[in-house]
Amino acid sequence: MRMHADEVHTDVPLVRRLLGEQFPEWAQLPIRRVASSGTDNALYRLGDDMVVRLPRIHWAVAGLQREIEWLPRLAPLLPVSVPVPLRDGDPGEGYPWAWAVYEWLPGLNPPIGGDGNSVALARDLAGLVRGFQGIDLAGPSSRRGLPLASQDEWTRAALSELQGTIDTAAATTAWEEALSTPEWSRPPVWLHGDLFPANLLVEKGRLSAVIDFALVGTGDPACDLIAAWSLFPPAAREVFRAELAVDDATWARGRGWALSLALVALPYYRDTNPGFAAVARHVLREVLTELAG
Repeated sequence: MRMHADEVHTDVPLVRRLLGEQFPEWAQLPIRRVASSGTDNALYRLGDDMVVRLPRIHWAVAGLQREIEWLPRLAPLLPVSVPVPLRDGDPGEGYPWAWAVYEWLPGLNPPIGGDGNSVALARDLAGLVRGFQGIDLAGPSSRRGLPLASQDEWTRAALSELQGTIDTAAATTAWEEALSTPEWSRPPVWLHGDLFPANLLVEKGRLSAVIDFALVGTGDPACDLIAAWSLFPPAAREVFRAELAVDDATWARGRGWALSLALVALPYYRDTNPGFAAVARHVLREVLTELAG
C-alpha cells in the first residue's frame, strides 16, 4: 500500500534495472523489499550487506541528499553505527530522483513503550543524544530544531481532523501549554530530529545503530527527546531525562514536539501506515497521561 497519494511506484525489477544501468557489479545480487514503516524511502535489501533506498515522494529527496552529504562526516563522531552511503544513483529507468546504496545495519527496532531493557536503552539513547550535541562542526539548521511554534499550523489542522477520535480538548490544552514554554536561548547544537522507534536499531537489548538522517542538523535539541514518550515507560523516561540533565523548559518543548508529531502523523497515516499510526496513538496516550498526573 502506498503511504502518500502521489507516491512514486517502486519494485524489485526497477531496482535491478537501475543497478544494471548504473552499478552493474551489483545487478545480479539478490534483491528483496524490506517491510518498513519508514515514511520517506522504499528499502530494498541488496545481497547480504547492502540496502537500496529510493525516496517515495518528492519531498523526501532533499533528506536523502542531506544524508549523502553529512553521514560520512558524522559517522566517526557518534557512539553507535550509522548507515554509510556507498554509492549515490541518478534518475533513470522511469524513476525521477536521486537514490542511494548504503551499508546494511543489523538489528531490530525497539518495542513501542519499552520492555525489560528499557533502562539500559534509555542510558544508551541519552549517550547518543549527548554525542550529537557534542559535535563541533558547522552544519545546516534542522527544521526540527526550529521553535515549537513552527508546528502550530500543522498541529491545529490535525486537531481539527481528529475531532471525535481522540480527546482533542485535552490535546489542545497540552499543545497550548507547550507553546507557552520559553524558547531555546543557547547556541544551536546538532540533533538527529527523528528518534522514533523505527529509526533505532537494537541488538541484545542495547542500542546498536541509528538510521534515517533526513532531518539531521542544528538547532534546539528538544525534538530529540521525543523517544521519551514513544519508547520508554515512566521509570526509564526519568532515567533518560536524568542522564541528559534536561531542564524543565526543554523537557516541556520536547513533550510538545512529541505531541505535535503524533497529532500530525495520526490522520495522515492511520490508513496507510498502521505501524506509524500505532506509535502516534501511544505517544498521545503517554503525553496526556503524564500531563494529567
